[in-house]
Amino acid sequence: MTNPARMPRHPLLEWTWDALDSAAFARAFTLAVFGTVALSFAIQRTAGVVTYSTVIAGLCAVGLAVLLRRRSELTLVRLVPTTLVLFFVWLAATAVWSTEPPRTLVGWLVLAGPAFLAIVIGHVRDTLQTVRALGDTLRALLALSLALEILSGILLDLPIRFLGIQGNIVLGGPVQGIFGTRNMLGFVAVIALITFVIEWRTRSIPRGLAIFSLVLGGLLALLSASPTVFVLALAVAVATGALALVRHAPPEQRRSLQISLLSLVVVGGVFAYFFRRPIIAILNAGSDFATRAELWDTILNIYVRYRPIQGWGWVGAWPTEEFPYTSINIITDETHATALNAYLDVLLQSGWVGLLLFAGMCALALVRSWLVASKRRSVLYAWTPLVLITLLVDSMFESFTLGGFGWLLLVVCVVRAGLSRSWREGIQPPAPTSGSPALPQQPRDGAG
Repeated sequence: MTNPARMPRHPLLEWTWDALDSAAFARAFTLAVFGTVALSFAIQRTAGVVTYSTVIAGLCAVGLAVLLRRRSELTLVRLVPTTLVLFFVWLAATAVWSTEPPRTLVGWLVLAGPAFLAIVIGHVRDTLQTVRALGDTLRALLALSLALEILSGILLDLPIRFLGIQGNIVLGGPVQGIFGTRNMLGFVAVIALITFVIEWRTRSIPRGLAIFSLVLGGLLALLSASPTVFVLALAVAVATGALALVRHAPPEQRRSLQISLLSLVVVGGVFAYFFRRPIIAILNAGSDFATRAELWDTILNIYVRYRPIQGWGWVGAWPTEEFPYTSINIITDETHATALNAYLDVLLQSGWVGLLLFAGMCALALVRSWLVASKRRSVLYAWTPLVLITLLVDSMFESFTLGGFGWLLLVVCVVRAGLSRSWREGIQPPAPTSGSPALPQQPRDGAG
């Protein structure tokens, strides 16, 4: 007799339904998401924005099907971190007072698509599986970037204009690969180096491949000639040392050590602020910082103070023909598409409420992931806090974490941290219904 809880299906549909729950499909989906979002610039330059948006929408539809297939493993309250929900609700609310409500809706959807994909990845892949998928993706994309730079700068001696590749590799850089700008390439290279080191230390890949990956990532980080690379590398190195110190400290001393490290971070931040000009001179980033300083002063002194609480309405990347963004560009005599600072972008567009929600979401995720990494023995758990630190430090100089690849990684980290250390830990998934097969649970690896 046919089970009433399981409707008869066409064999192809039956196969598809079963495939959605397989490990191979989950890996393929994760690779497709990482690859598509990391290639967003190249896809939009070659096939257009509509094509890229269609691919993201299609991946979201597949992701929804995966969650429906695995629904017996999930509970609604564990699905999305509360801080992420609150941030999205506030961004949607800004449409009420936005000068361009349709653009606010579009900007909200631009964030919602990758965020949903990140949530799906967080629930179908554990930390090691996520690191492996990201490592494979970045290895391929960095190798492609280097190959195109060699083709442009050495073999053809011609720029590849539609990708923005200038062919400067023969001069030692700066290069941008398939990522559009040297700063984006440098950012991706640092994320890749963190991922490659974790792969190597966990013995997830052969030693030869690990060495090749590290050389590739380091070479492109240097060739990018991005001033932010050195800042990110320093921040990651300091964070790695601090985390190693905490991990090897006796358990009874960790609390006081954590407080001491937090105090040092605060003091270091104050020191860096007051001595920012000598630091910038050492990094040879004077012209870049001068441009940023003028832009930031304009945003803070003129536009934020008129709408400090609610902001001007969320739009994401600036519509340069709309107020106040066109006015900002006129005053600075530049053509900016962002505030070149994620925190100021959030402040300008969603006010202090949005900034506090965004900062709270990031800070809570960092604290949770740091505590997990400091207690667990495996170096695997260091990936989430180190990537978060990279994202948050880079957010002081760019707005990469508010869209595309940076935003996808941020939400992945927030979801993992939210599942690892929160009041949700005590909530178990519902038991399978009668007649439904019990599905394998995702490993509770602490990186959630």
